[in-house]
Amino acid sequence: MYYIGLMSGTSVDGIDGVLVKDSNGRLVLVDTYSMAFPDDLKDDIEKLLKTFQIHLQKLGEIDHRLGCCYAECVNELLEKASVNSSEVIAVGCHGQTVFHDPRSKYPFTMQIGDANIIAARTGIKTVNDFRRMDVAYSGDGAPLAPAFHADYLSSTSEKRIILNLGGIANITILDYDKIDVIGFDTGPANCLMDLWIHKCRGEAYDKDGEWAKSGKVDCKLLNKMFSNYYFSLPAPKSTGKELFNLDWLNSILENYPKMKEEDVQATLCELTAKTISDEINKYCPDADAVYSCGGGAYNGFLQDRLSFYLSSAKISTTDELGVSVQWMEAIAFAWLTKQRIELKPGNLSSVTGAKRDAVLGALYIP
Repeated sequence: MYYIGLMSGTSVDGIDGVLVKDSNGRLVLVDTYSMAFPDDLKDDIEKLLKTFQIHLQKLGEIDHRLGCCYAECVNELLEKASVNSSEVIAVGCHGQTVFHDPRSKYPFTMQIGDANIIAARTGIKTVNDFRRMDVAYSGDGAPLAPAFHADYLSSTSEKRIILNLGGIANITILDYDKIDVIGFDTGPANCLMDLWIHKCRGEAYDKDGEWAKSGKVDCKLLNKMFSNYYFSLPAPKSTGKELFNLDWLNSILENYPKMKEEDVQATLCELTAKTISDEINKYCPDADAVYSCGGGAYNGFLQDRLSFYLSSAKISTTDELGVSVQWMEAIAFAWLTKQRIELKPGNLSSVTGAKRDAVLGALYIP
Protein backbone atom coordinates (compact mmCIF):
# COMPACT_ATOMS: atom_id res chain seq x y z
CA MET A 1 0.00 0.00 0.00
CA TYR A 2 2.54 2.59 -1.18
CA TYR A 3 2.13 6.07 -2.64
CA ILE A 4 4.73 8.30 -4.26
CA GLY A 5 4.75 12.09 -4.11
CA LEU A 6 6.81 14.29 -6.46
CA MET A 7 7.47 17.98 -6.03
CA SER A 8 9.45 20.54 -8.02
CA GLY A 9 9.04 24.09 -6.81
CA THR A 10 9.60 27.65 -7.96
CA SER A 11 13.32 27.46 -7.11
CA VAL A 12 13.75 25.04 -10.06
CA ASP A 13 16.46 23.15 -8.22
CA GLY A 14 15.15 19.71 -9.15
CA ILE A 15 12.68 17.05 -8.09
CA ASP A 16 12.02 15.69 -4.60
CA GLY A 17 10.41 12.24 -4.51
CA VAL A 18 9.06 10.36 -1.50
CA LEU A 19 7.82 6.82 -1.09
CA VAL A 20 5.26 6.54 1.70
CA LYS A 21 3.34 3.61 3.10
CA ASP A 22 -0.30 3.67 4.14
CA SER A 23 -0.38 2.45 7.73
CA ASN A 24 -3.93 2.40 9.08
CA GLY A 25 -4.85 5.50 7.09
CA ARG A 26 -1.71 7.45 7.97
CA LEU A 27 1.22 7.87 5.63
CA VAL A 28 4.65 6.83 6.89
CA LEU A 29 7.82 7.90 5.08
CA VAL A 30 9.70 4.89 3.71
CA ASP A 31 12.34 6.33 1.39
CA THR A 32 13.33 9.46 -0.51
CA TYR A 33 15.13 10.44 -3.68
CA SER A 34 16.17 13.79 -5.14
CA MET A 35 17.44 14.50 -8.61
CA ALA A 36 18.55 17.69 -10.29
CA PHE A 37 17.14 18.75 -13.62
CA PRO A 38 19.52 18.39 -16.57
CA ASP A 39 21.30 21.72 -17.05
CA ASP A 40 19.72 22.42 -20.42
CA LEU A 41 16.22 21.72 -19.11
CA LYS A 42 16.83 23.86 -16.02
CA ASP A 43 18.02 26.70 -18.25
CA ASP A 44 14.92 26.43 -20.44
CA ILE A 45 12.58 26.47 -17.44
CA GLU A 46 14.35 29.43 -15.84
CA LYS A 47 14.24 31.36 -19.12
CA LEU A 48 10.52 30.67 -19.38
CA LEU A 49 9.95 31.82 -15.80
CA LYS A 50 11.94 34.98 -16.46
CA THR A 51 10.37 36.05 -19.76
CA PHE A 52 7.03 34.17 -19.75
CA GLN A 53 7.42 33.99 -23.52
CA ILE A 54 8.05 30.81 -25.49
CA HIS A 55 7.31 29.14 -28.82
CA LEU A 56 4.55 26.54 -28.47
CA GLN A 57 6.82 23.81 -29.83
CA LYS A 58 9.40 24.60 -27.17
CA LEU A 59 6.72 24.55 -24.47
CA GLY A 60 5.52 21.14 -25.64
CA GLU A 61 9.08 19.81 -25.62
CA ILE A 62 9.69 21.05 -22.06
CA ASP A 63 6.41 19.45 -20.99
CA HIS A 64 7.60 16.14 -22.48
CA ARG A 65 11.11 16.36 -21.01
CA LEU A 66 9.72 17.13 -17.56
CA GLY A 67 7.49 14.06 -17.80
CA CYS A 68 10.57 11.95 -18.57
CA CYS A 69 12.44 13.41 -15.57
CA TYR A 70 9.54 12.78 -13.20
CA ALA A 71 9.28 9.18 -14.43
CA GLU A 72 13.03 8.71 -13.97
CA CYS A 73 12.77 10.01 -10.41
CA VAL A 74 10.00 7.49 -9.65
CA ASN A 75 11.95 4.56 -11.08
CA GLU A 76 15.17 5.52 -9.27
CA LEU A 77 13.25 5.90 -6.02
CA LEU A 78 11.68 2.46 -6.39
CA GLU A 79 15.06 0.88 -7.17
CA LYS A 80 16.63 2.57 -4.15
CA ALA A 81 13.82 1.32 -1.89
CA SER A 82 13.73 -2.18 -3.48
CA VAL A 83 9.98 -1.81 -4.06
CA ASN A 84 8.19 -3.11 -7.15
CA SER A 85 6.01 -0.72 -9.13
CA SER A 86 3.10 -3.13 -8.74
CA GLU A 87 3.09 -2.37 -5.00
CA VAL A 88 2.46 1.35 -5.57
CA ILE A 89 -1.15 2.49 -5.70
CA ALA A 90 -0.42 5.81 -7.39
CA VAL A 91 2.15 8.52 -8.10
CA GLY A 92 1.22 12.12 -7.40
CA CYS A 93 3.12 14.75 -9.37
CA HIS A 94 2.64 18.45 -8.71
CA GLY A 95 4.34 19.42 -11.97
CA GLN A 96 6.32 22.60 -12.62
CA THR A 97 4.37 25.81 -12.21
CA VAL A 98 5.03 28.18 -15.12
CA PHE A 99 2.28 30.73 -14.45
CA HIS A 100 -0.27 31.34 -11.73
CA ASP A 101 -2.96 34.02 -11.99
CA PRO A 102 -6.19 33.14 -10.18
CA ARG A 103 -7.22 36.81 -10.10
CA SER A 104 -7.22 37.55 -13.82
CA LYS A 105 -10.39 38.07 -15.88
CA TYR A 106 -10.11 34.39 -16.80
CA PRO A 107 -8.46 32.80 -13.73
CA PHE A 108 -5.98 30.01 -14.29
CA THR A 109 -2.93 28.23 -12.97
CA MET A 110 -0.55 26.30 -15.20
CA GLN A 111 1.72 23.40 -14.28
CA ILE A 112 3.57 21.35 -16.90
CA GLY A 113 5.14 17.88 -16.93
CA ASP A 114 3.31 15.26 -18.99
CA ALA A 115 1.66 12.77 -16.63
CA ASN A 116 0.94 10.41 -19.52
CA ILE A 117 4.69 9.83 -19.78
CA ILE A 118 4.99 9.24 -16.04
CA ALA A 119 2.25 6.61 -16.13
CA ALA A 120 3.60 4.96 -19.30
CA ARG A 121 7.23 4.79 -18.13
CA THR A 122 6.50 3.64 -14.58
CA GLY A 123 3.43 1.47 -15.14
CA ILE A 124 1.76 3.21 -12.18
CA LYS A 125 -1.44 5.22 -12.00
CA THR A 126 -0.49 8.87 -11.91
CA VAL A 127 -2.32 11.90 -10.54
CA ASN A 128 -1.48 15.47 -11.47
CA ASP A 129 -3.23 18.76 -12.28
CA PHE A 130 -4.13 19.17 -8.61
CA ARG A 131 -4.85 22.88 -8.66
CA ARG A 132 -7.29 23.62 -11.47
CA MET A 133 -10.40 22.06 -9.95
CA ASP A 134 -10.05 24.41 -7.01
CA VAL A 135 -9.70 27.33 -9.46
CA ALA A 136 -12.81 26.05 -11.30
CA TYR A 137 -14.70 26.51 -8.02
CA SER A 138 -13.42 30.11 -7.81
CA GLY A 139 -10.51 29.31 -5.52
CA ASP A 140 -6.89 30.39 -5.84
CA GLY A 141 -5.72 26.81 -6.41
CA ALA A 142 -3.09 27.47 -3.76
CA PRO A 143 -1.79 26.78 -1.28
CA LEU A 144 -2.82 23.12 -1.08
CA ALA A 145 -0.45 21.88 1.62
CA PRO A 146 -2.56 23.36 4.49
CA ALA A 147 -5.09 20.52 4.17
CA PHE A 148 -2.26 18.07 4.81
CA HIS A 149 -0.86 20.22 7.61
CA ALA A 150 -4.26 20.30 9.30
CA ASP A 151 -4.61 16.53 9.05
CA TYR A 152 -1.12 15.67 10.27
CA LEU A 153 0.25 18.54 12.36
CA SER A 154 -2.65 20.02 14.32
CA SER A 155 -2.48 20.27 18.11
CA THR A 156 -5.11 20.67 20.80
CA SER A 157 -2.72 22.48 23.12
CA GLU A 158 -0.45 24.57 20.90
CA LYS A 159 -1.37 27.25 18.37
CA ARG A 160 0.92 26.40 15.50
CA ILE A 161 2.05 28.12 12.33
CA ILE A 162 3.44 25.87 9.63
CA LEU A 163 5.69 28.06 7.49
CA ASN A 164 6.83 26.81 4.11
CA LEU A 165 9.88 28.69 2.87
CA GLY A 166 10.26 27.74 -0.77
CA GLY A 167 10.56 30.29 -3.54
CA ILE A 168 7.34 31.75 -2.16
CA ALA A 169 6.44 31.74 1.53
CA ASN A 170 3.12 30.37 2.69
CA ILE A 171 1.69 29.86 6.14
CA THR A 172 -0.87 27.49 7.62
CA ILE A 173 -2.49 28.67 10.84
CA LEU A 174 -3.48 25.75 13.07
CA ASP A 175 -5.43 27.44 15.85
CA TYR A 176 -7.36 25.02 18.06
CA ASP A 177 -9.73 27.88 19.03
CA LYS A 178 -10.98 28.22 15.44
CA ILE A 179 -12.93 25.79 13.29
CA ASP A 180 -11.55 26.91 9.92
CA VAL A 181 -7.94 26.56 8.93
CA ILE A 182 -6.36 29.66 7.38
CA GLY A 183 -3.48 29.42 4.93
CA PHE A 184 -2.08 31.62 2.18
CA ASP A 185 1.04 32.90 0.42
CA THR A 186 2.61 35.79 2.30
CA GLY A 187 4.96 36.79 -0.53
CA PRO A 188 8.54 35.99 -1.52
CA ALA A 189 10.64 33.64 0.58
CA ASN A 190 13.80 32.56 -1.26
CA CYS A 191 12.97 33.51 -4.85
CA LEU A 192 14.23 37.11 -4.82
CA MET A 193 17.23 36.36 -2.62
CA ASP A 194 18.20 33.47 -4.90
CA LEU A 195 17.80 35.57 -8.04
CA TRP A 196 19.85 38.44 -6.60
CA ILE A 197 22.78 36.37 -5.37
CA HIS A 198 22.87 34.47 -8.66
CA LYS A 199 22.95 37.74 -10.60
CA CYS A 200 25.64 39.32 -8.42
CA ARG A 201 27.81 36.37 -7.41
CA GLY A 202 26.82 33.46 -9.63
CA GLU A 203 25.70 31.40 -6.62
CA ALA A 204 22.46 29.44 -6.50
CA TYR A 205 21.47 30.58 -3.02
CA ASP A 206 22.70 32.46 0.03
CA LYS A 207 23.96 29.66 2.28
CA ASP A 208 22.71 30.18 5.83
CA GLY A 209 21.98 33.79 4.90
CA GLU A 210 25.62 34.75 5.39
CA TRP A 211 25.71 37.29 2.54
CA ALA A 212 22.50 38.93 3.74
CA LYS A 213 23.93 39.03 7.26
CA SER A 214 26.99 40.92 5.98
CA GLY A 215 24.83 43.74 4.65
CA LYS A 216 22.64 46.42 6.18
CA VAL A 217 18.89 46.83 5.71
CA ASP A 218 17.93 49.98 3.82
CA CYS A 219 14.64 51.17 5.29
CA LYS A 220 13.65 53.27 2.27
CA LEU A 221 14.18 50.34 -0.07
CA LEU A 222 12.32 48.03 2.30
CA ASN A 223 9.34 50.37 2.47
CA LYS A 224 9.29 50.71 -1.32
CA MET A 225 9.21 46.93 -1.73
CA PHE A 226 6.64 46.60 1.01
CA SER A 227 4.33 49.04 -0.80
CA ASN A 228 3.53 46.37 -3.41
CA TYR A 229 -0.23 45.85 -3.54
CA TYR A 230 0.01 42.12 -2.79
CA PHE A 231 1.07 42.63 0.82
CA SER A 232 -2.10 44.57 1.64
CA LEU A 233 -4.48 42.01 0.10
CA PRO A 234 -6.58 40.03 2.59
CA ALA A 235 -6.47 36.25 2.65
CA PRO A 236 -7.16 34.06 0.77
CA LYS A 237 -4.41 34.96 -1.67
CA SER A 238 -1.58 33.36 -3.60
CA THR A 239 1.30 34.55 -5.75
CA GLY A 240 4.45 33.48 -7.57
CA LYS A 241 7.33 34.51 -9.81
CA GLU A 242 4.94 36.10 -12.26
CA LEU A 243 4.83 38.96 -9.72
CA PHE A 244 8.00 38.66 -7.62
CA ASN A 245 10.79 38.31 -10.14
CA LEU A 246 14.07 39.92 -11.16
CA ASP A 247 12.37 42.46 -13.41
CA TRP A 248 10.24 43.62 -10.47
CA LEU A 249 13.33 43.94 -8.29
CA ASN A 250 15.39 45.73 -10.96
CA SER A 251 12.60 48.24 -11.59
CA ILE A 252 12.75 49.24 -7.93
CA LEU A 253 16.55 49.27 -7.74
CA GLU A 254 16.77 51.77 -10.60
CA ASN A 255 16.03 54.41 -7.96
CA TYR A 256 18.88 53.15 -5.74
CA PRO A 257 21.90 53.04 -8.11
CA LYS A 258 24.58 53.36 -5.43
CA MET A 259 23.30 50.70 -3.06
CA LYS A 260 25.72 47.95 -2.12
CA GLU A 261 24.78 44.50 -3.39
CA GLU A 262 24.95 42.93 0.06
CA ASP A 263 22.63 45.65 1.42
CA VAL A 264 20.07 44.71 -1.22
CA GLN A 265 20.33 41.10 -0.08
CA ALA A 266 19.92 42.06 3.56
CA THR A 267 16.83 44.11 2.65
CA LEU A 268 15.33 41.23 0.65
CA CYS A 269 15.79 38.92 3.64
CA GLU A 270 14.16 41.52 5.87
CA LEU A 271 11.26 41.81 3.43
CA THR A 272 10.67 38.07 3.70
CA ALA A 273 10.83 38.08 7.50
CA LYS A 274 8.66 41.18 7.88
CA THR A 275 5.90 40.15 5.47
CA ILE A 276 5.65 36.71 7.05
CA SER A 277 5.63 38.10 10.57
CA ASP A 278 3.10 40.81 9.80
CA GLU A 279 0.63 38.24 8.48
CA ILE A 280 1.14 35.93 11.45
CA ASN A 281 0.64 38.82 13.86
CA LYS A 282 -2.50 39.83 11.96
CA TYR A 283 -4.18 36.42 11.80
CA CYS A 284 -2.76 34.66 14.86
CA PRO A 285 -1.06 37.16 17.20
CA ASP A 286 -1.00 34.65 20.06
CA ALA A 287 0.74 31.89 18.11
CA ASP A 288 2.74 29.60 20.36
CA ALA A 289 5.15 28.25 17.75
CA VAL A 290 6.26 28.66 14.15
CA TYR A 291 7.58 25.51 12.45
CA SER A 292 9.44 26.09 9.19
CA CYS A 293 9.98 23.73 6.28
CA GLY A 294 11.42 24.10 2.79
CA GLY A 295 14.85 25.37 1.81
CA GLY A 296 14.53 28.61 3.78
CA ALA A 297 14.34 26.63 7.01
CA TYR A 298 18.11 26.16 6.64
CA ASN A 299 18.70 29.92 6.43
CA GLY A 300 19.86 30.71 9.94
CA PHE A 301 19.85 34.47 9.44
CA LEU A 302 16.25 34.42 8.18
CA GLN A 303 15.25 32.35 11.20
CA ASP A 304 16.94 34.93 13.46
CA ARG A 305 14.95 37.74 11.82
CA LEU A 306 11.72 35.81 12.28
CA SER A 307 12.62 35.38 15.95
CA PHE A 308 13.10 39.14 16.21
CA TYR A 309 9.65 39.91 14.81
CA LEU A 310 7.89 37.00 16.54
CA SER A 311 9.59 37.20 19.91
CA SER A 312 6.76 35.57 21.85
CA ALA A 313 6.62 32.43 19.67
CA LYS A 314 8.95 29.47 19.53
CA ILE A 315 10.79 29.35 16.19
CA SER A 316 11.63 25.83 15.09
CA THR A 317 11.33 23.46 12.13
CA THR A 318 8.88 20.72 11.22
CA ASP A 319 11.60 18.16 11.98
CA GLU A 320 10.52 18.64 15.59
CA LEU A 321 7.01 17.51 14.61
CA GLY A 322 8.27 14.39 12.84
CA VAL A 323 7.88 15.64 9.25
CA SER A 324 11.12 16.40 7.43
CA VAL A 325 11.90 19.98 6.44
CA GLN A 326 13.14 18.82 3.05
CA TRP A 327 10.37 16.34 2.24
CA MET A 328 7.28 18.09 3.59
CA GLU A 329 5.81 19.21 0.26
CA ALA A 330 6.47 15.92 -1.52
CA ILE A 331 4.75 14.07 1.34
CA ALA A 332 1.85 16.53 1.08
CA PHE A 333 1.37 15.61 -2.56
CA ALA A 334 1.53 11.91 -1.74
CA TRP A 335 -1.28 12.63 0.74
CA LEU A 336 -3.21 14.58 -1.90
CA THR A 337 -2.79 11.61 -4.23
CA LYS A 338 -4.26 9.29 -1.61
CA GLN A 339 -7.17 11.72 -1.21
CA ARG A 340 -7.76 11.64 -4.98
CA ILE A 341 -7.68 7.85 -5.20
CA GLU A 342 -10.13 7.62 -2.29
CA LEU A 343 -12.32 10.36 -3.84
CA LYS A 344 -11.89 12.64 -0.82
CA PRO A 345 -11.46 16.43 -0.95
CA GLY A 346 -7.90 17.71 -1.23
CA ASN A 347 -8.48 21.42 -0.72
CA LEU A 348 -9.78 23.53 2.11
CA SER A 349 -12.20 26.18 0.90
CA SER A 350 -11.33 28.32 3.95
CA VAL A 351 -7.76 28.43 2.63
CA THR A 352 -8.18 28.81 -1.12
CA GLY A 353 -11.47 30.69 -1.21
CA ALA A 354 -13.12 28.02 -3.36
CA LYS A 355 -16.90 27.71 -3.26
CA ARG A 356 -16.57 24.17 -1.91
CA ASP A 357 -14.11 21.50 -0.89
CA ALA A 358 -13.43 19.29 -3.90
CA VAL A 359 -11.67 16.15 -5.11
CA LEU A 360 -8.50 17.36 -6.81
CA GLY A 361 -6.37 15.92 -9.58
CA ALA A 362 -6.63 14.15 -12.92
CA LEU A 363 -5.95 10.40 -13.00
CA TYR A 364 -3.81 8.79 -15.72
CA ILE A 365 -4.00 4.99 -15.98
CA PRO A 366 -1.21 3.16 -17.86
